[in-house]
Amino acid sequence: MDAKLTLKLDKFVIDKAKEYAVSHKRSLSRMIEAYLRTLVDKESNEADIEISPFVKSMKTGVKLPSDYDYKKDYGDYLMEKYK
Repeated sequence: MDAKLTLKLDKFVIDKAKEYAVSHKRSLSRMIEAYLRTLVDKESNEADIEISPFVKSMKTGVKLPSDYDYKKDYGDYLMEKYK
């Protein structure tokens, strides 16, 4: 059963969302409903998933910088390995 919902959003966001909806041939209401459904479904699914102690033990705690270029690093490693 459908019900009405009133939201207060920034006008710019509403305008851009409407453009997006038109370009994807969907209604804005259905887009918002789909988004909210993913949030609700994700929350209920996360409660069902239990991470095993083995997987938890694999966590290293190493924090990588946000600008870390793993492709370059791996390329450098391969270059050194196959000299």
